[in-house]
Amino acid sequence: MFLLVIFLAVTVNFMIPRLMPGDPIEQQLATLTATGGGQLGDIEEMAEAYRARFGLDAPLWKQYINYWWDILHLDFGYSLANYPQTVSSAIRAALPWTLGLLGMTTLIAFVIGTTLGGLLAWPNTPRSARRTIPLLMTVSAIPYFLLGIILIYFFAIRLKIFPAGGGYQFGSVLRSDLETALDIGYHAFLPAVSIIVAGIGVWALEMRGMMISILGEDYISLAEMKGLKEKRIFTWYGIRNGLLPMATALALRLGYIVAGAILVEVIFSYPGIGYKLYQAVQTKDYFVIQGIVLVLIFAIALAMLVLDLIYPLIDPRITYQRR
Repeated sequence: MFLLVIFLAVTVNFMIPRLMPGDPIEQQLATLTATGGGQLGDIEEMAEAYRARFGLDAPLWKQYINYWWDILHLDFGYSLANYPQTVSSAIRAALPWTLGLLGMTTLIAFVIGTTLGGLLAWPNTPRSARRTIPLLMTVSAIPYFLLGIILIYFFAIRLKIFPAGGGYQFGSVLRSDLETALDIGYHAFLPAVSIIVAGIGVWALEMRGMMISILGEDYISLAEMKGLKEKRIFTWYGIRNGLLPMATALALRLGYIVAGAILVEVIFSYPGIGYKLYQAVQTKDYFVIQGIVLVLIFAIALAMLVLDLIYPLIDPRITYQRR
């Protein structure tokens, strides 16, 4: 199933950009000519030369075969908008930013949200804590990018505490030292807060719904009659069983973070995969689009494959049923 998903997704990924209206080669050359003062009459001749260089003058079936050959050799071609930059180098430059920001924020929101959701559903939780449910429902309905705009307005424009965008100080050279790490963390603070705050509400509400359904199970009643401590019942009988379906959702979201919270990265001009994809769509740079979407497809499929392999370790009932 993993290989079938990859095959079908790669095929669709090959076809969709080629159905886009307009010619990306002519568009790029027209833009360069307009900004550089070249002759418009030369565009068609230059376009033919570039189509031959990028392999776009070949029949569609041959392009498809070449596409698979390049993928197997990890060669995604060249960027149309930033030639001679390769797609692989563009992805390698943007991927660590997205993994660092969205990977950490997703895990932080998951841990805080699931713990909070479990506490809100537990019978002995104080009523004052349960009053936060309407607040969580409100926050979970606010998109990441809208929270980002609000944070930029208050903390970057009005209070001028944090920068409004970027991944690091303009003009600085990235090094492997503490100063660079602090600078990157300083610029990533606002986008991280927008993702964590919105994510906590979603995870908390989902976990609360799971815990409410678990409270009526026989093993919870048995643990209470055995006289186990409430903390042990909550952790090992409640949270542990409630996390099983949540693990599937986490695997899917960890797969999707490779594409990035696109609008968050666009709003903050954060140099991640999402912002790179946004720029590629704007310029119809479909070699970059194909490369990023292919990485996204592989990440999601790989996340689900890994989840299927480790799920018996999370839920021993699967192993027992198989035996």
